Amino acid sequence: MPSVYLAGFDVFHPDALARGAYLKQLCAEHGLRGLYPLDAQVPATAAQPAHWICDANLQALRSADAVLANLGCFRGAEPDSGTVFEVGFACALGKPVWAYFPEQQPLIEQIPHDSQGRCVDGFQVEDFGLPRNLMLACSWVGASSSAEQAVAALAGWLRGA
Repeated sequence: MPSVYLAGFDVFHPDALARGAYLKQLCAEHGLRGLYPLDAQVPATAAQPAHWICDANLQALRSADAVLANLGCFRGAEPDSGTVFEVGFACALGKPVWAYFPEQQPLIEQIPHDSQGRCVDGFQVEDFGLPRNLMLACSWVGASSSAEQAVAALAGWLRGA
């Protein structure tokens, strides 16, 4: 059974454990074993909990066959930076990444900008017709608009369908 690391900002929600259980159940329904970051509990004896969590997540990423990444907007117009790091780490390891997020239209249509294509902070909004920054969009094997669609699509991709 292929294992899938479940990357995303779901771990910050008040119902984080329920979200993880739901994602793992979706995976199981499609013949995948979901690896949720909160599955590993920080030991009370951990001297540096943040480092322990980072190490545990990196180990889970190394052990996974693929990554399912929630790249929805988090605290603004961009995905969670930790999730983006995990996507990059997975790509460096040669792991396939399937992304999901509701905003599937091109980035230029998502970010308010002026006539020169600059956002309110004065930065250029990229216009490549991609729904996320090109470094993400050009590195995933697929993207869907929901977790349900993404799990099914990733399972099919892993089976070679």
